Amino acid sequence: MGGSAPRRDHHLPADTTSFVDRRGELTQGRELLARARLVTLTGPGGVGKTRLAARLAARVQRAFPDGVRFVDLSGLHDPALVPLATADALGLHDRSAQPALDALVEQVRERRLLLVVDNCEHLAGACARLAAALLHGTEGVRILATSRHRLGLTEEHLLEVRPLPVPDPDADPSVADGYPALMLFADRAAAVVPGFRLTPANRASVARLCHRLDGLPLAIELAAVRMRVLDVDQLLDRLDDRYRFLTTGSPAALPRHQTLRAAVAWSHDLCTLPEQTVWARLSVLAGGFDLETAEAVCADTTPASVVRREEDGEHLVPHPHPHPAALPALPSQPTEGAGAGARSGDGSGPGGCAGEGSCVGGWSGGGFGVCGGPSDDVGTWVRATGAPGAGLRPTEGPDAGVRPTEGPDAGVRPTDRSGARVQPTGGPGTPVRPGDRFGVCARPADRSGSRVHPAAAPAGATIALLPPPGLRTDDVLEAVAGLVDKSVLCREPGPGGVRYRLLDTLRQYGLEQLRRGAGEEEAARRRQRDWMLRRAEACERGWFGPGQPETVARLRADRDNLRAALDFSLSTPGETLAGLRLAGTLWFHWHACGASREGLYWLDRALAAAPEPTRERARGLWVAGLLAAATRDFPRGHRHATESLALARALGDAAEAAHAEYVIGVIRLFGDDLSGALRHFETTVARGPVPGQHLSLVGLDQVELACALGFLGEAERAVEVCEQALGLCERHGEQWVRSYVLRILALAHSVRRDWPRAERHGREALRLKLAVHDVIGIALTLDLLASIATERGAHEHAAVLLGGADRVWADIDTGRWGSHTLNSVRRDSEERVARALGRDAFERAHRRGHTLGLAELAGHALQEPGRPHPAEATAAPPPHDDTTVRLTRRETEVARLVAEGLANQQIADRLVIARRTAEGHVERILSKLGFSNRSQIAAWMTAQR
Repeated sequence: MGGSAPRRDHHLPADTTSFVDRRGELTQGRELLARARLVTLTGPGGVGKTRLAARLAARVQRAFPDGVRFVDLSGLHDPALVPLATADALGLHDRSAQPALDALVEQVRERRLLLVVDNCEHLAGACARLAAALLHGTEGVRILATSRHRLGLTEEHLLEVRPLPVPDPDADPSVADGYPALMLFADRAAAVVPGFRLTPANRASVARLCHRLDGLPLAIELAAVRMRVLDVDQLLDRLDDRYRFLTTGSPAALPRHQTLRAAVAWSHDLCTLPEQTVWARLSVLAGGFDLETAEAVCADTTPASVVRREEDGEHLVPHPHPHPAALPALPSQPTEGAGAGARSGDGSGPGGCAGEGSCVGGWSGGGFGVCGGPSDDVGTWVRATGAPGAGLRPTEGPDAGVRPTEGPDAGVRPTDRSGARVQPTGGPGTPVRPGDRFGVCARPADRSGSRVHPAAAPAGATIALLPPPGLRTDDVLEAVAGLVDKSVLCREPGPGGVRYRLLDTLRQYGLEQLRRGAGEEEAARRRQRDWMLRRAEACERGWFGPGQPETVARLRADRDNLRAALDFSLSTPGETLAGLRLAGTLWFHWHACGASREGLYWLDRALAAAPEPTRERARGLWVAGLLAAATRDFPRGHRHATESLALARALGDAAEAAHAEYVIGVIRLFGDDLSGALRHFETTVARGPVPGQHLSLVGLDQVELACALGFLGEAERAVEVCEQALGLCERHGEQWVRSYVLRILALAHSVRRDWPRAERHGREALRLKLAVHDVIGIALTLDLLASIATERGAHEHAAVLLGGADRVWADIDTGRWGSHTLNSVRRDSEERVARALGRDAFERAHRRGHTLGLAELAGHALQEPGRPHPAEATAAPPPHDDTTVRLTRRETEVARLVAEGLANQQIADRLVIARRTAEGHVERILSKLGFSNRSQIAAWMTAQR
């Protein structure tokens, strides 16, 4: 049984733009964190809470020996997943049967770390329970939360994040220099208009603009992007116009909320119609996403690149004939509702002409002509159905690409990426050129050049957004590019290339627009689910192959969207079978990528929602059994697996029956029934693969057989089985199963007492496990390498490996799953090494291994070829050449306390000095020794003893 956790940096998010000075808040935040264990940054959306929290955490991270971890909850909507997302951010891989929150507290009980929990407002209850459990169950964990509202705990200290200070627009413009709001605008404007800077000529206008935007950073950034096509005075005029329109009739709205909504709505209005449609549809995506996902969710036609391949995957044992229980492919797009697209050519849809203007073409093959009349708005149209006789009414706000024909803004051409460059030359109703890709209609201007706003939809009206049909994948690409240009989408690096993200405030606005169209949200969510299912099936087909590191990284990046797809399926009538299918298809992700707890959560929900005797249920049952066994709930695992086996046989599905049999055998093996496991896997391996069986599980059958043979002392047979499994893996370029084969080979050679071969295979296994970041496999292999080092007489090396292995196991299960075999081998190694070194020397070396990070620990275990073995080396080089380093007496005292795990405040308390003085000592120690973290100081101090 394995479990890997793909690389994902849960440290602080990287800054992609400059950070505008908030020295006052940073100072206040540091002071609060020094005396309080729960600090919540509160403030309205768009005020900069996340950026401030990240910068504050970066300033204090050296005070936390076990580091800083960042939990982003913006893409999470299920309260039950908050403890699991937190454990994931902390790099924990608990497989015990206790509740997730209890397990989390137990695993961090002895740690000193800062947990940054971002975007708590929509999960306030779950976040409060998380914070309370950590505060009451640990002493060294501190929490920095961001939320629009307080969490409500008595231990909570609040820091209100206010908008950036702005100067009085009527004061002397020269005093505006140095105001953070103006600095932010100038910085962001310079990004789109190279060379832009504050000058005496524009300073007053910029000050008025920032004052009008109440100093809200997000609003300022959205406005600055428009500098690409407008100057500051034009920006100010248009913003005032838009603000008056949006806030009319909303006296109860808070001013800052009105300001932000005005800025967001104005940015929305300045998008082209395709961009508005894509923005709305992208709002169903949780977290980050790649271009393929955007195309699959937003396009009305399914791109060739995402059409599901119907042939059997190359990593399944081929069927001699079509599978009797094969499922029909799920629909790639909705067949009803607003997202289904439009039939071309019949002219009957809801896109007829309205008003006095002529109908203009635009969208390929569809009947959604966009019309312009003297009082019509531009672009998107809605139907107001809440009032008698209500007809077609345009949405509020202008569409990009249309400029007044009179006034100060006449002649300004947009630079949007949609390709629609419309410049009216006549009066109201002037048609768009037929050749334009996206047809829009010109809006009339009044005498002053201002745009005419339509009346708002009547209160309580049901508004149906009428999206243009035929949005193609290349249209989505252009729209995504335009949204990036307008700073609506954030562009960020990710596995496989560029990824994108909607800020939470902008996502919520897009979702509001999507919900105006009847059925639009459900259609988009169904497309998103179907795409996630196609991607999961493609990953499963390719899992037993050379692309495993890329697969685990991609699914890891898509985890929020997988959660959203599963939640939609299991909470929407008629979609539960698709949800069970998705949860079961992801078996390799749950099992091999360290997500057994979450997988079991989804499978429990799916199995309860879809009790019918289907192939999906047979799959879901054995996967649930495997994951239950991973949490040491062997009775539950056995019950699920045997039910799966019976159902698969009743359905005539030999592949799912074989998969269920694998789970039954694994439960016997890890329940220490070695002889029963041996008989079981001898039978399944002798039978050979069955049609449709996944090759990963074929290989794992052989791995578990060899494991049982090795533990029972039958080394020769174990080696023979491993050689067969290696051949299978090497033919396909597979790494994950191969790493387990190599580990069993090392075990077999250990039984034969061929220590050089055992160590060579063990190191090769560790290298592969590092490549896929298989944390559980790394822990198992470190235990084995420590045992081999013990046998070779490399006692200090073995003690360091044991310390490192214990540290890795602390993130998984300190009891090593309660396995008698695993624990007896570990105890034997410790006893022998402690006798050889002496208990004090053993403890020092063990502590040193315990302080090493995973990369440093692997470097210690994976020595370079040709380097003398630790037992044969005359002397190991010290961690640092201390002959050239002289710490002062006080620095030595501080270094000793750092090695004991004390944070800066605790050091200050112990030595009766100021906290800043303690921080200065630590910084000087790091500088003198050439180190970058406190763990290295601890290791160095251990070596000095």
